[in-house]
Amino acid sequence: MASRRHFGTVRQRSSGRWQAVYHHDGRLVSAGSFATKADAQARLSEIEVSVRRGNWVDPRAGRVTLRDYAHEWIEHRSDLAVRTVDLYQHVLDHHVVPELGARCLAELSPSEVRAWHARLARRAPATAAKAYRLLSSIMRTAVTDELITVSPCRVKGAGVEHAAERPVATLEDLAALVDALPVHLRVIVPLATWCQLRRGELLGLQRQDIDLANSVIHVRRSRTHAMDGRMIEKAPKTAAGTRQLAVPPSVASALAHHLTTFCGASPESPVLVSTSGDALTRNSLESAWQTARKRIGRPDLRLHDLRHTGLTFAATAGATTAELMHRAGHASAVAALRYQHAISERDRSLAVALEAIAHRST
Repeated sequence: MASRRHFGTVRQRSSGRWQAVYHHDGRLVSAGSFATKADAQARLSEIEVSVRRGNWVDPRAGRVTLRDYAHEWIEHRSDLAVRTVDLYQHVLDHHVVPELGARCLAELSPSEVRAWHARLARRAPATAAKAYRLLSSIMRTAVTDELITVSPCRVKGAGVEHAAERPVATLEDLAALVDALPVHLRVIVPLATWCQLRRGELLGLQRQDIDLANSVIHVRRSRTHAMDGRMIEKAPKTAAGTRQLAVPPSVASALAHHLTTFCGASPESPVLVSTSGDALTRNSLESAWQTARKRIGRPDLRLHDLRHTGLTFAATAGATTAELMHRAGHASAVAALRYQHAISERDRSLAVALEAIAHRST
């Protein structure tokens, strides 16, 4: 038995369920099958409103699977760096597609996305945040492409990573690391700490970037490797990353010795080299670092922690937010403010220590 309405029609099938259909642009469109007549009519009412508002989406459009759409999404993102494409592809293939990839875009529900994120977050919170941010970006584009009306990614705070506070190396740690590293790599410690260079920036340094006469380093490029082993050399990803850094005298002295002893004479000669004189690779650097940090009893220290240490020392020395942003190559003040927060925490600890001294004097 069919029930006609101003918009669409509902009818009960032999199974007992209610089917809703409507006409749009001269063709009959199914709105789905429902357990009750009221549910079918409510769905038609929703569709009628969307048609009148001009945001109706053809239900056939949402039949594309998340797997197919996500890979197409990456393929069309010409603005992404090679390493970012590698990362997105890895996250999709290992954490999104296995569970959600076969689902059609229109079928993904907020509850399904929430359950997927919860399962992943229990195993790997940081990975879950990355995967959720990627999925959310993809689904926002699907809305823009008018494949779906709204995104199913509605888990509040799911894309936020809560990274643990990284350790700060002591001056004794820094000296020990210099001694623990191979002699041709020892300059890494002062460069990463006192010039706050990233790993890719260290690997990308060339002789022509070092101005010893004026004690200045020019950060002009970054060098890293794709997941397939290809070497990638590129400019810093933001304008703030391309910067000129004043070098402390002790670092300038170490650099001068390093350039004379290990670096080629050509302006394009890499500053960091292997024992054979070739440009140092990321894997060789990481291997040397792992050995050195274990040798000094600090297996928790990452190479990036030296940069963190240097920026913390700069904040302690009174650097402003703008100065910290320049040293770090940050385009936003958010990251730089972390170091000033660390100083305020240190100031609070000092206040407690001063209180203890005051009590001992009374």
